[in-house]
Amino acid sequence: MAEPGMAPIDKARFALRRETGDLPEAAAKLAEEIGSTAVEAVVAQANRTAVRRGATAALGSMSPRPAEWYAFDDGDQETTDWYPQGLTGSEDSGSIGVPVFMVSWYFKPAAGERGIRITFLSPRTLRYRHALLVAARPDGGYGPIDIHAGGIACFGDLLYVADTVRGLRVFDLGNLLDLRTAQNDLGDPERVGRHGGKFHAFGYRYIIPQTDHWQVAAAGPRFSFVGLDRTGDTPLLITGEYREGDPLGWVGRWPLDLAGGEPADAFTMGRPKIQGALSQGDTWYLSQAGPSSTTNGKLVVHSGEESRTRPFPIGPEDLTVQGGKLWSVTEFKNKRTVFGVAL
Repeated sequence: MAEPGMAPIDKARFALRRETGDLPEAAAKLAEEIGSTAVEAVVAQANRTAVRRGATAALGSMSPRPAEWYAFDDGDQETTDWYPQGLTGSEDSGSIGVPVFMVSWYFKPAAGERGIRITFLSPRTLRYRHALLVAARPDGGYGPIDIHAGGIACFGDLLYVADTVRGLRVFDLGNLLDLRTAQNDLGDPERVGRHGGKFHAFGYRYIIPQTDHWQVAAAGPRFSFVGLDRTGDTPLLITGEYREGDPLGWVGRWPLDLAGGEPADAFTMGRPKIQGALSQGDTWYLSQAGPSSTTNGKLVVHSGEESRTRPFPIGPEDLTVQGGKLWSVTEFKNKRTVFGVAL
C-alpha cells in the first residue's frame, strides 16, 4: 500500500509572534565587554580535524554511497554527551567569506546541563571548532540554553535554531564572541557565565548570545528542524515537526522576514520520523530516520503528485544545500558525519 504524499493544511495555527524582549541589549553588552569576531576567524582558529570519508559505519547498507562525507574526530564520535542535529552552511548565509558547514549539537545528560553548541567545519581544510550558544542577561551574565536544537538555518548573519516547543531562536553571527580577547585563558571548563570577574563557557573559546525569538502563537505545534529555500525571488524559511509513528507531521514555509508571523503555506508530510525538510521550488526533500540506530534512513522526494525514496545513511537529520549537493548530518555514536548527495 502506497504511503500518503504531502497535502496542504490550514497554515494559521503555525503563526509566530516576535518576542525580542531585552535579548539584543543583553547580547550587545556582552559584545562590548568581550569583543566580537567573524566566522572566518573561528574557522582559521579551528582546533579539531575531521576525517574525509571516515566513520563508514554511518553508511550502513547505503548504495550508492554519498558523493562526499566528512566524519568528526574520535572524541566527537565516541561521546554519549553530545549529539549532532541541525545543519546549515555558508551558501545559505550568503555573507560568510569561506566555505563552511555549521552543525548544532545538544547535550543529552539530564544532569549538569551544558546547553547547545555550534560546530564550524571547513570542507577545504577539514578543520573545525565548536562554539557555545548562550542566553545573555541584562546584568552582563549569561548561561546555557537547554533545548534540542533539532535544526538550524543561516541567512546573512542570522542563525535560526529550532526550539521544539517555543518556535525559533535567533542568534546574530555578528555577535560571535571570542573570550580570548577579554582574558588570557578560557576560564573554568566546569563553569559557564561571569564569575569572579572572568568569563567562563565550559572551556569553549567562542560564545554566541541569542538576539531574537519567534514564539509559536498557539499551543500545540512543535518545531523540530529548520531549512532554507533560496531558489525563488524571495528566500523561504522552512520548519516543521518530527512525529515518531504518525505520518501527519507538518511542515511550513515563511518569507525570510517572518512578517506577519503566518507561513506562506503549510503541509502534512505523509511520512513518520521526518528529521529534516527542504524545498527547492515545488520539489521537497524529506530526511526520514530508520527504526533504530543500526537501520538506514531514507531520502523522500516529493515532486508534484509523485513521491519516491532514495538511499540514505543511518541516523540522518537536518538538511541544507551547498555546492549543488543536498547535505545532511548523522547523529549516532561512531556514525557522525556530514554528507552530501546529488539533488
